[in-house]
Amino acid sequence: MKIIDAHIHLDFYNQYEINQILNLEFLEALVSVSTNLNSCKKNLQLSLNNRKVKAAFGFHPEQRPPNEQELESLIKWMKKHKDVMIAIGEVGLPYYLSKEGKVSEKEFQLYAELLEVFVKLAKEWDKPMVIHAVYDDAPIVCDLLEKYSVTKAHFHWFKGDEATIARMIENGYYISVTPEVVYKEKIQRLVQIYPIDQMMVETDGPWKFEGPFVDKKTEPTMIKQSISTIARLKSLSEIEVAEKVLNNTKQYYGF
Repeated sequence: MKIIDAHIHLDFYNQYEINQILNLEFLEALVSVSTNLNSCKKNLQLSLNNRKVKAAFGFHPEQRPPNEQELESLIKWMKKHKDVMIAIGEVGLPYYLSKEGKVSEKEFQLYAELLEVFVKLAKEWDKPMVIHAVYDDAPIVCDLLEKYSVTKAHFHWFKGDEATIARMIENGYYISVTPEVVYKEKIQRLVQIYPIDQMMVETDGPWKFEGPFVDKKTEPTMIKQSISTIARLKSLSEIEVAEKVLNNTKQYYGF
């Protein structure tokens, strides 16, 4: 069984942990997403050091947005290295910061404008996107993607209502499923609804999980249990699911 981790923050791990992850025999590749310019630079180097690492460049929305100079520097750097990046990501909207009351309506508009910049770049550069957008933020992102006719959208660790799920399926957007599927009913319901042909698997490591993964370091081995759960929910064999999500990821990201 070969596995691709479709969404991980590899640059957040220390070098010993990175070596352990990349030496996993079953791991064919991983998509290491970036949080800011410094993260982009680290992921570029990781991808140059090991062919298993596919780097995505972007700015994570769950933090203070970049000022004009910071954004200009990031875009300039991304343009210089766009031929080696697998995708634009992680980008999106700050649902959790907003939920905590840390983002005003005016500030939220800044995040939306920033995301629009990345959507335009995805269209211009013909790059797939790795998107952080859940619940009420997801329809806003769908509006932007539709506005610019961007069809290659990967909503990682997605959570949302049935109307948005139906819209995403119709538009051909992909989702990726974390180890949370093993113990969370709402994620299991999503898996039952969403087509297997538009599904990937991820860890979002080093994010820590609960259930059977309590106090365990997050790494791609956990994906095997995700695949087992998806297989049960979809009434498929584990091999069928593993091959399908592997091929889906290769097709989406073009490697």
